[in-house]
Amino acid sequence: MGKTLYQKVWDAHTVGTLPDGRTQLFIATMYLHEVTSPQAFSMLRELGLPVLHPERIFATPDHIIPTDDQHEPFADPRAVTMLEALRRNCAENGIRLFDLPSGQQGIVHMVGPELGITQPGMTIVCGDSHTATHGAVGSIAMGIGTTQVRDVLATQTLAMSPLKVRQVRVEGTLRPGVTAKDVALHIIHRLGADGGLGYAYEFAGSVIDSMDMDGRLTVCNLAIEGAARCGYINPDEKTFTYLKGRPYAPKGAAWDAAVARWKSFASDPDAVYDDVVIIPADEIEPTVTWGISPDMSIGISGTVPNPDDAPDAETRKARTTALEYMKLTPGTPIKGLPVDVVFIGSCTNGRISDFRAVAPLLKGRKVAPGIKALAVPGSQMTARQCEEEGIADIFRAAGFEWRLAGCSMCLAMNPDKLVGDQVCASTSNRNFKGRQGSPTGRTLLMSPIMAAAAAVTGQVSDAREVFDINA
Repeated sequence: MGKTLYQKVWDAHTVGTLPDGRTQLFIATMYLHEVTSPQAFSMLRELGLPVLHPERIFATPDHIIPTDDQHEPFADPRAVTMLEALRRNCAENGIRLFDLPSGQQGIVHMVGPELGITQPGMTIVCGDSHTATHGAVGSIAMGIGTTQVRDVLATQTLAMSPLKVRQVRVEGTLRPGVTAKDVALHIIHRLGADGGLGYAYEFAGSVIDSMDMDGRLTVCNLAIEGAARCGYINPDEKTFTYLKGRPYAPKGAAWDAAVARWKSFASDPDAVYDDVVIIPADEIEPTVTWGISPDMSIGISGTVPNPDDAPDAETRKARTTALEYMKLTPGTPIKGLPVDVVFIGSCTNGRISDFRAVAPLLKGRKVAPGIKALAVPGSQMTARQCEEEGIADIFRAAGFEWRLAGCSMCLAMNPDKLVGDQVCASTSNRNFKGRQGSPTGRTLLMSPIMAAAAAVTGQVSDAREVFDINA
């Protein structure tokens, strides 16, 4: 009987079985940022323990970094404190830090793949829920809590029970204007915000196979929004091409050996899954969230659902709460809903391919009057590429505020926040109440090209119509 990639990686990293039945799992790589690591280091000091394998740990500041002005000291004293703690903890323990002056700083889930640190067959953890992103290269990557960060710092292992594996196959050919973000939002809508509890998701099928690596990173990034502990994609030639030549990727003869090893981790053709879900590509439209959970989404041709049509009382209550918060009426078309702010960025859609996709559509156009539009590359490396390719200039000419690298308006831990009950067309990953900084702010998740369409029209729009996307 064949094995899945999940099983192979699990077996390869199993140290032993603990008395309580859990597996002691060796962690190949851990990423740190400034928010969840200070407490972990403090706990380590209280125990008098050193960092066991600092060479397997990499850090970068991202959540609290301002994106308009990064001269220090920052205006927010909490940001100053967290950044100072990260620098001190890394220096004292010999941990590689991609700091602001390095030219390699950025959102942790972008920096790892861009530098080639994230590689197939690895176990990867970070004190951040969107660590699942790294599964796009064929690794098992999971978000962990602060006490688990402490445990990995001290032992380079994690106590876990194995997950079930669900294969999510997206088959067919996507229609023009439908992107990886739409695929991910559609999967979450189909399977539910809690549908992945206890599972790892293996994303597969012709649609996933045809995606570029940035698209795969987007799909895996959102696995956690469907409650899957991790999401991964089997490594293939696209994976190897993406990694080759990156700073931390193997070189020379070591590269050939690495590729041979990486290929061995792919799921076997006769692998057995705990569940298989098949989604036809032609049922996926450009997708927009209307509520306060990523599974509350509809295609651009759809209307806001009526709670009375919900299949059960719990869903009816959730929809009612969402409609009240979002100030929406059942039956309202999502297309045409006015927006106030547009945000293109985050570890979900702040990559070079996202900006490359939007730039030619924006060329010669202007952001609609009264719309605040932010474009925030997720890393200094992506920002540099955008400047070199003239992409940043196109965004500026269109009326976007072109920002420095960071998490920005994805979450309310830096100066980029919504005000009052503003509606934001966002390429980020969460539309929770207050997620973008205002307790009454409203978030509509969508793809970068859909966000660009909203920016130039001032309302939720079908990018295929606005930009004449037919092929």
